[in-house]
Amino acid sequence: MIANIGRTDRIIRIVAGLLLLSLVFIGPQTLWGLVGLIPLTTAFVNFCPAYKLLGMDTLGK
Repeated sequence: MIANIGRTDRIIRIVAGLLLLSLVFIGPQTLWGLVGLIPLTTAFVNFCPAYKLLGMDTLGK
């Protein structure tokens, strides 16, 4: 897996993932908040399979 997520994209994914994940504990307390694990995982792995399929790269080489 070659990294295809840039710094700004990574920060946005972490913030969005944490916000979504907070829905499990705060607010409506729904399991839909577990969807936040997807952007968190892609941010920490530094690879997005959807970007790979679409031929995108935000790494900014």
